Amino acid sequence: MSDFRYDMDRRRVLKGAGALAGAATLSSLPFGSAFAAGYPERNIDVIVPTRAGGGADRNLRAVAGVWKKYLNTNFEPGFFPGASGRVGYEVYMGKRDPDAYSLLFGNMGPELLNWVVKPPSFNVADYLYFGRVDTDPGVLFVGAKSKLQSLDDIVREGKKRTLNVGTSRLAHPASIGALLFAEQTGIQINLIPLSGGKNTVAGAVTGEVDFSVLTSGSVIAAGDSVRTMLIFGENRVGERLDNAPEINDAYDMNLPEMLSSRAFGIHRAAVEAYPDRYEKLLSTFKATFDDPALLDAYVAARGTPEYLNYGSVEDCKEFADAMLELGAKYKPLLTGA
Repeated sequence: MSDFRYDMDRRRVLKGAGALAGAATLSSLPFGSAFAAGYPERNIDVIVPTRAGGGADRNLRAVAGVWKKYLNTNFEPGFFPGASGRVGYEVYMGKRDPDAYSLLFGNMGPELLNWVVKPPSFNVADYLYFGRVDTDPGVLFVGAKSKLQSLDDIVREGKKRTLNVGTSRLAHPASIGALLFAEQTGIQINLIPLSGGKNTVAGAVTGEVDFSVLTSGSVIAAGDSVRTMLIFGENRVGERLDNAPEINDAYDMNLPEMLSSRAFGIHRAAVEAYPDRYEKLLSTFKATFDDPALLDAYVAARGTPEYLNYGSVEDCKEFADAMLELGAKYKPLLTGA
């Protein structure tokens, strides 16, 4: 079991649970909504631990454009790329007040694995994800001209020699998917970080690596230059991923999905100190997903509509715990050790 479990500080978790219970009680009382009526009184700051213009930016703007109708305020994004997301989290946890006027918008899978590879300066239990936006599964794919035409080809070749496998970075859910595939089939692989989605696609297309693993949005965008062979989760888009099988079905496994999954986070101290504000964030975020305008905005932002997927705080925690546990198991391989 991981030393960095999302709920590792039991007293904080129990206190946080009390705050959540308090929030639920407030919302059920006649004065509950009035108690939070003044919030928010100013714009909400959102820390994004990646550069502007990427998928997180597009998703954030799509959601915020609808969410602001329900909160009657604007969202002000701040982009802090660097160290695979670590810089943005350090800014959020170290330089933003825990008052529910500052939120985090992160990619849970790869960023949580960061804490396994190298613990951050803050306690991981000091923040929580409360609202998932999307679920984009990792995939295994080859270049269209690869001599490896099937999964059986990959397995046969991988039992003869060590296969080089491209990944955008070692500490990534798709990397874990590759390791689980190798473990299940008995092949030998060598993960090679290629620094980003475009390079990871190019590695497979040019034959620099035998195959690559990546979240599927970038693979869909690569079109006919690649062929998807296996999904580390649910294939929600059918032929756009070449009708590739899901790993659990193909190999009779029972794995959590290996996802790029963006979600909003908040200081746990803000949940504890301002349960009314937190409750309003939860209810208005859910209302945003119930609004048909969100799907239109998401598609306009070049999102894959099948991947727009509301998730609660419980959903986020379940995924977070699974990533941290798997990350701990494969830590030596995710650090290049």
